[in-house]
Parts: sequence; C-alpha cells; structure tokens
Amino acid sequence: MEMKTTFSIILILQLTLGAEGRNIEPPVQLEPYFPPAKPSLENLNAICVHGNGRPRYPASCLPSSGFGYIRRAGTAVNRVEAWFSQCCQRGVAQGDQQILCCTKQAWENALSHFCIEEYATMTSVHECCEKTGEERWNCFEKQAPNPSYKPLSGYTAPIIPPDMIFTWDPNTC
Repeated sequence: MEMKTTFSIILILQLTLGAEGRNIEPPVQLEPYFPPAKPSLENLNAICVHGNGRPRYPASCLPSSGFGYIRRAGTAVNRVEAWFSQCCQRGVAQGDQQILCCTKQAWENALSHFCIEEYATMTSVHECCEKTGEERWNCFEKQAPNPSYKPLSGYTAPIIPPDMIFTWDPNTC
C-alpha cells in the first residue's frame, strides 16, 4: 500500500507541475484525496458547503493507459463528490440526519464500486478492499487524508458528472 501512495504522490506532482517545476493550469496543488473520509455530523457541513473546493480528477488529467489504481481512485473520488452533491441538494434529503444517511450511503457505494473495480484487475487490490463489513469502512476511514473535508484554497472543481447513478434509499436510515 505504501508503494501505491508514494506512486500516487509522484504521479499527481508530475501532472500538476510543468517541466520546469512551475504549476500549470489549473494552478492547484493537488494531494491525494483518496480515500474520502466517512461522513459524520462533524464533517457534514463541510461536505455540503465546500464540495466544489475539493479536487476532482477529470480523465484529461490522467494518463490514458497504465496507472489504473490512480484512475480508479480518482473515479471513486469523483463519484462520491457528485453523489454528495446530490444528497446535499434541497429536496433529496431533509435535515442533517437524512443528509448524513444519504452521504454515508453514497460513500459506501462509491467505495464498494472502487473495490469491485480493484478486484477486476490483475494487480494487488487496495488493502481495505480485502476486508468486509465494518472492518472495510473503518479501514478506509483510518486512511482518509482529509477527514474534515477541507477545501483547497483558491480551487474550484470542474463539474464532472457521475459515471454511475446513485439512488438514496431513505428506508435504510
């Protein structure tokens, strides 16, 4: 896992820095934002208010071949952020408890799909994907680099529509 994290940092730096070490457009210092943190009452406001200030990973910023783990992690972040936005919009869920329930479902679904995609490869899978149930969610939560969902200063995320549909089930709350 440490090799994947180091590799991720190097790749992201290469994508965001020009040949001479200068920032290229957009001028954003990206750091790994995978895995996303589990939604809680403590970070729910930041999830909903600062969603457009956290990194997204458009296909255009990733290599077209190789680096599959980076693409899968970026896709998972894009999914969860799009689905969080859906949960936070008025009319989808009402009140903090329902919004929290919706965001937790979105988080678990996005990471479940990430794990399914990890197992579909011929490489080693993310260590959290090897766990099941609460152990899996606790593993991802412990590894989250931005548990408070702080935005990046001066960054506005591009709009990336989700590649999968998320439907919140309020009956599971």
